[in-house]
Amino acid sequence: MPDHLHLLVAQGEPTVTLGHWVKALKAVVGSRTVRWQAGYFDHTLRSRESEAEKWEYIYLNPVRAGLAARPEDWPFSGEIVYEEAGPKKLRDGPTM
Repeated sequence: MPDHLHLLVAQGEPTVTLGHWVKALKAVVGSRTVRWQAGYFDHTLRSRESEAEKWEYIYLNPVRAGLAARPEDWPFSGEIVYEEAGPKKLRDGPTM
């Protein structure tokens, strides 16, 4: 919500660890505009069902927090999709 970030990230290159990825994210976002907490919580999704459950949890967070009446009213949600061919695309809301 306003004080934290949820991400679902698919591992593309097996040589890139989650720690390296988070370090790169922090470098891109910058440390002057964001105060990073010391650690992060990671969870490996083992099935499509688990992925759908986590996505729904994240999607409904603004409603549970009282920040939006409906998930689609929260302006800070969406999905960036990288495909093998073509540019990245931003999709709003869950895709399941």
